[in-house]
Amino acid sequence: MSQIAAPVSFEIRSEVPADAQAIETVTVAAFQDAPHASGTEQHIVNALRRTGNLAVSLVATADAAVIGHVAISPVSISGNASGWFGLGPISVLPKHQRQGVGSRLICEALRILLERDASGCVVLGEPEYYGRFGFKANPELILPGVAPEYFQVVAFDTSRPTGIVAYHEAFEA
Repeated sequence: MSQIAAPVSFEIRSEVPADAQAIETVTVAAFQDAPHASGTEQHIVNALRRTGNLAVSLVATADAAVIGHVAISPVSISGNASGWFGLGPISVLPKHQRQGVGSRLICEALRILLERDASGCVVLGEPEYYGRFGFKANPELILPGVAPEYFQVVAFDTSRPTGIVAYHEAFEA
């Protein structure tokens, strides 16, 4: 028998301070059995929040309970590129996965970045999944130690930066 529940009606909204514990719980549950998880994803989100580096932090709620979360934080690119962000971690409670929760969180987060005139966004993840949102591998943007096909980019303007990408130090948690 599958652990995936029937599709649920949910809303997307910005994180509020009272959501912090629920976001941590969702993040731990979402990454608990993930094959490429580091087990530090909840610490990354908490450190980004603590240092004021959650540029976008959205939750998906169903019946007033947090069932998903997406974090967007600034990244730096060697050279003069500015206005770039990193997507992730993104977390959905296992029983609500594969129901569009993560997709809606990503779409809304990218919409907000566009609204804020961001230059673009990077993500480390499965090409088949993130390609649906416009992300593509770009061999001219490098995340050290990562196979290029798993580090993907979506540009919102005509800038085409090249160089080494660095996430906030919270990702070293």
